[in-house]
Amino acid sequence: MATDSPRNTRVEEGWQAVRDDGRVRPELLETAYAEPRLRQLFPWTGMGELHFSRCTEWPWTWDIPYIQPAAEGTYWVSGPLRSETVGPAATAQEAVAMVAGLLPPGCGPAYANTRDELEATAPEPNADEDPLTG
Repeated sequence: MATDSPRNTRVEEGWQAVRDDGRVRPELLETAYAEPRLRQLFPWTGMGELHFSRCTEWPWTWDIPYIQPAAEGTYWVSGPLRSETVGPAATAQEAVAMVAGLLPPGCGPAYANTRDELEATAPEPNADEDPLTG
């Protein structure tokens, strides 16, 4: 069964660890988990922020926007890099939709290993293909 794969097990363990950690608002965590495109990624936290990685082991990928808590129950979406801003979100649903809409092309289930291993297995770009239009 696919749900018993090491990748799926590790991703589910990540979601449980973030729940147990308690630094992410429960409403945000459950809303993100309910979004299938985010649920398949490995979650991690930093400074109360909810991050998503395309690999299950550290070092994580930094190519997906992340969600920060803001005042009065609102959120701020940033990233993927710390110097990049996406914008404010009034609700967890809005923040999750913003992140899901900005996932990298071809973003699928988290890779069961490190970022370096993920990058080593990535297919080489097609030299005849326009990187902007595919």
